[in-house]
Amino acid sequence: MPDPQASQTVAQAPRARATLRTLAQATGLAITTVSRALSNDQRIAAQTRALVAEAARQQGYVPDRAAQRLRTGRTKVVQLLLHLDHEFLGFTHDLLGGLAEALAGTGYSVTLFPDVMATDRMNAVRQIVENRLGDGIVLNRTEPFDPRVRYLSEQGFPFVSHGRTEFSVPHPFVDYDNEAFARAAVARLAERGRSRLIMILPDARYTFAQHLRYGLIAACRERGLAWEVPDHITLDTPPVESAAWLRQRLTQPDRPDGLICVGEVAAIAALAALADSGLAPGRELDVVAKRASAIFDLLRPQVDTVFEDLWAAGRAMGETLLRSMAGEPAERLQVLHAPRIEFPLHPSP
Repeated sequence: MPDPQASQTVAQAPRARATLRTLAQATGLAITTVSRALSNDQRIAAQTRALVAEAARQQGYVPDRAAQRLRTGRTKVVQLLLHLDHEFLGFTHDLLGGLAEALAGTGYSVTLFPDVMATDRMNAVRQIVENRLGDGIVLNRTEPFDPRVRYLSEQGFPFVSHGRTEFSVPHPFVDYDNEAFARAAVARLAERGRSRLIMILPDARYTFAQHLRYGLIAACRERGLAWEVPDHITLDTPPVESAAWLRQRLTQPDRPDGLICVGEVAAIAALAALADSGLAPGRELDVVAKRASAIFDLLRPQVDTVFEDLWAAGRAMGETLLRSMAGEPAERLQVLHAPRIEFPLHPSP
């Protein structure tokens, strides 16, 4: 009679964790050579590095970060301090994707550290630096005299900010030229015959709010256009509240005929307010929106857009941070991305 146990799968003991010693045994190399090959030491022959990399892949080798930290003083971790509510629908995805792309093959991983705006933003930075929770920091939403930037610069701790400051001492940053975006948007609306423009800005505490405001006002003054910036509605106001405010504003006799939307969420809220008010872009007024995804390809009616490449921003921040950690001077680690103008989607009247 057949053994009832014969058809059952015998549980296998888990495979022992691969180590530098097992890789050395598999390749016939010294442990020190394997270690240097895994760290991509250029003094090790490319053929040897490839041999070790293949052995590591076959054995499922994962670096022991605790041991690495004790040996080198490095965590091989980059901390991304990120505000989780953003004006773009795929902000976190694209920024993280670009950052991970830049760090690929370096042995660094990324940890997301929430940047809570309503609290002391220094707490997270001090926690990372004092407890050595990472080898470098990526900051988001900078302020003109950002205390985090000052602290990290004084500590000599590697970082890169997504946004500029007004400090006279240079520091690493990657930014988008928001002044140029505002100027381009005003020029486009003026071209379409619009003369009363409105823009909902970020909170005034942020540096990019100043860049947007300056670009808007300067471009409007050059063309003799009226401009408006609401003082109690910002880019971070819940979209339902923003749409309600704009609906009310559109009922007034001096309603705007040109809207500049700084992000996708703000633009969708504005388009909802227009539809609810019986107004349409290209007819009673026009809209220029900044975008970072393909969402506007699916919205009707279409509006003019200006592109901000967040994936490229993330990649540039990763590359800049690696150079900062390698000791490159801060004045050579400053990147400003230009807007990608995508209008006209339709001809001027």
